[in-house]
Formats: sequence, C-alpha cells, structure tokens
Amino acid sequence: AWSEGVGLVLLERLSDARRAGHRVLALIRGSAVNSDGASNGLTAPNGPAQERVIRAALADARLAPGDIDAVEAHGTGTALGDPIEAQALINTYGRDRPAGQPLRIGSLKSHIGHTQAAAGVSSVIKVTEALRHGLLPGTLHVDRPTPHVDWSSGTVELLVRDTPWPAADGPRRAAVSAFGISGTNAHLILEEAPPEPVPPARPGRPATATDLPVPWILSARTPRALRDQAARLAATLDASAPGEPDPAEVGHALTLRSLFDHRAVLVGRSRTGLHAAVQALSRGETAEGAGGAEAVVRGRSAAFGKLAFLFTGQGSQRLGMGRELYAAHPEFAAAFDTACAALDEHLGTPLREIVFASTDADTASPPGSDLNRTQYTQPALFALEVALFRLLESWGVRPDVVAGHSVGELAAAHVAGVLSLADAATLVVARGRLMQALPEGGAMVAVEATEDEVRGELDGLERTVGIAAVNSPSAVVLSGAEPSVLALAERFRARGRRTGRLRASHAFHSPLMDPMTAELDRIAGGLAHLPPDIPLLSALDGTLFTPERPVPPGYWAAHARGTVRFLDVLRRLEADGVTAYLELGPDAVLTALAQEGLGGGGQDEDTPAPALAATLRRGRPEPETLLTAVGAVHARGAHVDWSAVIGLSGPGRVELPTYAFQRRRHWTPTPEPRPATETRTADSGFWELVERGDTGPLAGTLGITGSAQRTALDAVLPALASWRGERNRAAEIDSWRHRVRWQPVTDPEPGTLRGGRWLLLLPERTDDGAHAVDGMNHAGPHEAWAPLLAAV
Repeated sequence: AWSEGVGLVLLERLSDARRAGHRVLALIRGSAVNSDGASNGLTAPNGPAQERVIRAALADARLAPGDIDAVEAHGTGTALGDPIEAQALINTYGRDRPAGQPLRIGSLKSHIGHTQAAAGVSSVIKVTEALRHGLLPGTLHVDRPTPHVDWSSGTVELLVRDTPWPAADGPRRAAVSAFGISGTNAHLILEEAPPEPVPPARPGRPATATDLPVPWILSARTPRALRDQAARLAATLDASAPGEPDPAEVGHALTLRSLFDHRAVLVGRSRTGLHAAVQALSRGETAEGAGGAEAVVRGRSAAFGKLAFLFTGQGSQRLGMGRELYAAHPEFAAAFDTACAALDEHLGTPLREIVFASTDADTASPPGSDLNRTQYTQPALFALEVALFRLLESWGVRPDVVAGHSVGELAAAHVAGVLSLADAATLVVARGRLMQALPEGGAMVAVEATEDEVRGELDGLERTVGIAAVNSPSAVVLSGAEPSVLALAERFRARGRRTGRLRASHAFHSPLMDPMTAELDRIAGGLAHLPPDIPLLSALDGTLFTPERPVPPGYWAAHARGTVRFLDVLRRLEADGVTAYLELGPDAVLTALAQEGLGGGGQDEDTPAPALAATLRRGRPEPETLLTAVGAVHARGAHVDWSAVIGLSGPGRVELPTYAFQRRRHWTPTPEPRPATETRTADSGFWELVERGDTGPLAGTLGITGSAQRTALDAVLPALASWRGERNRAAEIDSWRHRVRWQPVTDPEPGTLRGGRWLLLLPERTDDGAHAVDGMNHAGPHEAWAPLLAAV
C-alpha cells in the first residue's frame, strides 16, 4: 500500500556529539550505495547488485556477516521483488553465521505502507528505536514466507512476531536496505550507541550564586505551543525523583534550546517554586514576582528593534540600594567598589558606607541622612547605575542607545564612553557639591498639565521659575523660588489638577542654578570628552551624540540649568526603532513615565507593545527584580547570555522534553460510514451463503438432499455469486457519484439571487417567457420574477 511521509535524523560525528553533550541514539557503522545497471525493467530489482552493495557495506564497517543480528528489508511485498531480496540476504548474511543465531528480517512497510522517498529514513528510525528498546518488531500481515525462497537452511528467518533482542557480548547491530526506482541500491549498518561517558566535573556555580534565583527560558512558535511546552516540562518535573533535577541545571539546559518568537522567562529560587511557575505558564498566567514570589514574564520577539538603557535621576535614592546585588554578584560588587573609589578621591567620605548605612533597605532614606544631601546623592546614584550597567554587560546585555534623566545622563555618558571613570567622577562630584553649596529655599512641584499650559502661566516669572522636566504628555515639573512655585501649583490645583511637591533640597534645573553654571562649565572644560561607543541621546535638546557628533563644549553647564525633556527622549527613541527599555536605577521611576509617554500597546497583532522594565524596585528582592527585568527585555527579543547569568557552561546534563509540536491532520477527514440502506430480510442469509460460496449450508437451507440437485447447485453457485457481487459493486459505485438536485425557489427575497445557473419554468405563452428571460439577463433573477409569476 502506498503512503506518504517525511523523516528527520541528526547526523553528527561521535566526538562532536560527546563534546556538545548530545544524546547518541545509534551509530552508523558502515554504508554503501550502488546501481543495478541493466535489468529487465525500470522497477525490477537485480539480485547480484543487492549482494554487492551488502558486501560493500560490511567491508566499510569492517564486520563479518555474523556480526549483524537483523536486517530491515526494503520489503515491498511483491512477488517479484521479495524473493530476489530474500535470496540476496541469504547469499550474504546467511553464510558463516553462528549456530542458533539466524538473521532476522522485518519490514516497516507492513506497518505503515510504502512511504516512497521517506521509506529509507523511516526504516532507519525504526531500527534505531529497536536498538534502544532491545526489541525487534514483528512483520504484520504475513501468513507465511514466500515459497519462492529456500528457507530451510535456518540461517535467515522472517520476523513474524515481536522478538526480544537481548544484549550480548558485543554491541547489537542491524542493517537497513533501501532500493530506489531505476536501480539505486543503498545499505546501511547501524550499531547501538556506546555507553554514555561519565561527564567531567563541571566547574560549580560561584558560592554566592548557589542561593540565588534561577531563570528558566522557554519559547515556541505559537502561544498554544508555549503553554504546551510548559505543560510538558511540568510533567517531566512531576516524574522526577524528589529534589531532582537541580534548578540551575534545568535552567542551563533550557538555555541551549533554539529561541522562537513567543517567549517566557520564569524566575525562582527553588525547584518547588519554579515548578509552580511552569504550571502557571501552562495555564497562560503571568506573575510579576512581588514579595519574593516566582515571576513569570511573557513576550514576543517579533519586530524587535533596539534596546535602550534609561538611567534614573535624583529623587529615587534609598538607603541600602544595591546592597543585595553587592552580596550576590561579584561583578556588581567590583564595579561598585571601583566607582566608589574614584568618587571617594573627591568626596573625602567613603561613599559605600553612606549608601549601605544600617537601616531597612526597603524604606525611604531618613530626611536627615547623608544620602539625601545632593553632594552624596548624585555620586551614589552614579555608582549604583554604573555597577548595574557592568553587571548587565557581563550577562551579554548591551544597549543600542543610552539616555538619562538629569544626573542619570552623566552615568549614561560614562558607560557610553564619552567620559572616563576618573573624569566622570570629577564631574559628578563637582556637580553635586556646587548644587549643594547654593542657598536653600527653592521648591520643585510636579503638576498634572501639558507643557504649553505651564508655559502660559510663566509670563513675568522667567527669572525665578522654570520648567525643570517634561516627563510625559501631562506631567511637568516646576522648579524655582518657593513662593512663586507654590503659587503656580495652587492655580492648577484649583482647576482640579493633581500636584505634588518633590523631596528636593534645591530647585534643580531652574534659574536658581545660574550661580553655579560657570564653575561647572570650567571644570567640565578641563575633562576629555571622547566619541561615544554607544549612541547617547541628550535629554536637553534631543541630540544623538555619536562618533560623528560628540558632546560639545558647555553642554554640561546647560544641562544642569536647562529642562529635562524626557518625553522628547521617549519619542525620539520610539521613532528610532527602540522596542525594549531597561531602567537602571534604584526604583521604577522612568518606567512609569515611559508607560504614559509611549502610549502602551503595539501597533498591530504583528507588532507587540514595547517592553518596559526596571532593574530595581523599592520593596522587592533585588536579585529577583533584576532577573525579571532582564527576562522581560529578552522576551521582547533582546539578547542575553543566559549561561553567564546562571553561571554554568558546557553541555546540558538534564534531559528535557522535546518541542511541543502543534500537530494538525492534513488529510481530508474520513467520512462516517454510510448507514446501510438495505434492511435485513428473510433472504439475507441466503445471499450471505451465496457470496461465501458455502455449498453445504446453502443446500441445507434450500432443502436439497439428492446428488443430482447438489451437482446442479454446484454448477449454478458461481454464477449466482458473480451476479450478486456485480450488483453490490454497482451499488457502491453509485454511492460515489455526484447528484444534481434542483431546489425550488418560490418567492425569493430581493438581492438573494446572484449569478449562477437558474432553471426557469416558463408558461406556454412564449411572449411572457421571452420577457422573463430578457429580464433575467438585464435586471437579475429577482427583478424578473414578478412578471414571470404574473404570466403563470
């Protein structure tokens, strides 16, 4: 029987497979291909050519015929081909075999038919599975071996039932034959896979990483497949021994998988917690990971553009920020210490002691703490954000563009390569010190209003009040002399607008900064400004600084005095193709502003919404929060070196479930059996006996006892059976035929008759009939119906 199919096997050198940690299912020990040459027909096999290809494969494998236990035959089941193939196998493998060990022959075609171009590879897959399971499947639909071959020697036998294939002194081996049309012959010798070598000791995860959260990465081509993939992983975990497998080993093995469009990242510390997260994903659920719970983030990498890093400004600081990351990640600790050392040269006070002062890291800084003094706040934010960048950089997360809010832009400038660490430390400390030295008494208030609405209220106040920041379409920050700022805020509050005074020691980005700008400009002018390695987007005027367009002189003084145009930054990044935003800072300040400024959802189904994530959030565990944020931008398409994140390398050592293919049946659905139209009658039993040609019971049914009558019945029975068979076949063929049915339309609704062929029952008065046909041709069926009915 003909069928169709496709097969896929992965071929790899054994040494390469071992090095990559791939599971080896079987070895190809030898192979050969030849051609029949001349034969008596296009599809007629040639026995001597088949014998030659078998001997060539044995020679290639350096094996004797007795080393082969079984052969998966080409076995088409034809009266011509099977005897020729069987005899070729007897003449080759049947000689010099150990006593009691006949070559066993089977054929997959007895199970699934002739899959044409896939027949060979499907037989290879069958033999591979037989080697793995130690069982030779029996051949189906075989009453007896072909009588055209002498099987009496006992050296070759047909597999007519499932036969155990126990391990022997040497490896089990089987061969596969495939013979193509026009005379191409192929023979392959497969050998069971050698035992898996004991894996070398893997360098363990750093001691600081053993108690850290672990990311599990899953992906699929469709949302349904992603859920199914999670369900398969959950089932694998269910079947595992208690405490197994190690979550880090599972996470590492998952990083070795191919990445598809629909992605999910699960973050958790324990196997139990991650198991629960996998089950949640299988139900289509997500979780932010608040309060130390496992996080489940999902996204699509479709239409991924660029990744932007946003560096937070003053006001987001809190005591203990970064303390948990400092203890967990050596890369963060080293970068933080290096930045603090450069800053300490100008501060005179150890900055790390100020940032990590003993207090609850989840509470805001006490109002009188040193961290809230601008001269320490700005350097502290700089050190934290630079350390975050270096940690992300060690994980392979590198932005396409960077930007910052206020002092955050100095951290962005340093990591972009504009300022060395020493020069950036000089500028940051000088900026904070000069601002701290200004007289206090200013105020900063956030107002729910547009920029145009606020500017309309500033007439006459330009020397004392300014717009410090435009953060979103309806979020503006006023800054300047306290009486004037508070009076303006009261005007908007009276209109029903929300306002909120910011916790700030000075009126930053306002006219009150003018006295310090000259000195800041002098200090900045003595520093080396280099072309950026990463494009830096200015929040002052929207300039994109690149190697071709470096930061100009006087920029940092204008930056300290001018408006932070964060909304313009967001719009420029969006226009330039940024689709993932990662905030580097102590809290999710810019992330919230970006959600409003970018407008939320994607453009269409094929363009997902941008990813917005903050590396740290007040009140949440720092390692989990950072991993969840990295997972969010990865799910949107950003590159992450997850092996570096987990701290493991080399081949995976956990066997994971294969891909959750979304299988669909492409064949035309098989119709339900038609109910029998013929009811069983009194003569049904008679015709059953006729069709079977059963003379004895039929004679008994008819009451025939005499020999002459039995002779007459024997003579007429074949004719009766033939007649009955023809009638049955005719009825079956009739059931396949198309039938034409005419459905009368008595009074159609307007507009329901459109085109096609219509049968008109016209009256005998040909003039009215002609009129109806003419109306049908010009006006359509319905318009012609009324005169037709009238004529009838």
